[in-house]
Amino acid sequence: MDFKDVEIIIVKYFSQSANMEELDILNTWIEVPENQLIFHEYVKTHFAITLAMNEPDIKTVKKALLKEIKKEKQRIKIKKRRALMKYAAVAILFLGIGFVLQRDIFNDQNNKEIIVPRKDEITLKLGNGNVKIISADGTSKVYDTNGKVIGEQNGKDLVYSGNGTAAKLVYNTLSIPNGKRFNITLSDGTLVHLNAGSSITFPVEFLKNKIRKVFLSGEAYFEVAHDKKNAFIVNANRLDVQVYGTKFNVTNYQEDEATDVVLVEGSVGLAETGQSAKTKNETFLTPGYKGTFNKEDKKISNEKVNTSLYTSWMTGNLVFRQESFQNIIQKLQRHYNVIIINNNQKLAQETFNATIETDHESIEQVFNYFKKVYQIDYSIVENKIIIH
Repeated sequence: MDFKDVEIIIVKYFSQSANMEELDILNTWIEVPENQLIFHEYVKTHFAITLAMNEPDIKTVKKALLKEIKKEKQRIKIKKRRALMKYAAVAILFLGIGFVLQRDIFNDQNNKEIIVPRKDEITLKLGNGNVKIISADGTSKVYDTNGKVIGEQNGKDLVYSGNGTAAKLVYNTLSIPNGKRFNITLSDGTLVHLNAGSSITFPVEFLKNKIRKVFLSGEAYFEVAHDKKNAFIVNANRLDVQVYGTKFNVTNYQEDEATDVVLVEGSVGLAETGQSAKTKNETFLTPGYKGTFNKEDKKISNEKVNTSLYTSWMTGNLVFRQESFQNIIQKLQRHYNVIIINNNQKLAQETFNATIETDHESIEQVFNYFKKVYQIDYSIVENKIIIH
């Protein structure tokens, strides 16, 4: 049997959607020792699992699994019990090769997913450590520890207010999951558009006559409130972006090899984090230029670009021009909150041109486009897209 067919069944197995026939196929396939190694490596690479500190005792695992099966209520039909036993059989092998699943696959009331669920809530971590869930289609207020309103949320916009009386910095962290975008207005009036899979840590209120500094992970577009006396700095891990009243985009995802800053209006200076005022080596950008900070060699380069290509995400568009397929995959995963498994490594380095309206085109439509135009072969199983 071709592995791409088995791969689809494996994905369905871990999402508890495989039928009896598919479970039979998987059990037969996995009895072959070479296939057990393939299964081991595939699951290790593509699924959320925790490596056990010690090799599990197989007898103990089997005993625990059989105990759970016996706990199934008598009203469960024989067919369903047979399916459960088949899931257990594969799970025993899976545990036997040294891994522990993070979710219990047995439950009397419903079938829980084995894969750790993808988090899709917008969250706001407050200064006291509490976490507030933000509903993008709702309204809410943000309070400080004294019960004072410090921010108000209306739909996809969160606005902080300040009166210039803060005596110390108190930080909040706003986190946006994959598949969503959100806006925040800081206490000084600076507007920040946050892209999918991004977070920003910021003061509830900036201090008077002090540097305004925020910390970004992911991607955001800044419209900084002008203030000659108080500089504005965006920290993107090892890169500081000093702002002189401007509009710019920062891309700083952890998996990226570089941090990109695209200037639309005004002026910014780029410098490695931690440099003193005397030794600071700052690279200045003018509108229409992109500055790139290489995370490995810590060098900064710049080039003239079409800024709209880098800011189109704010209006729900992804524009790719001579972009590697690997980079395209990463962006599609963030914007659509899906998992894309690429088994075609040659394809990963090929470059493509495409414009995708993410607010109006589904991920199925996007891949149908790639299939028609570029003859890309793929399968869709649950929330995973497997490229063959």
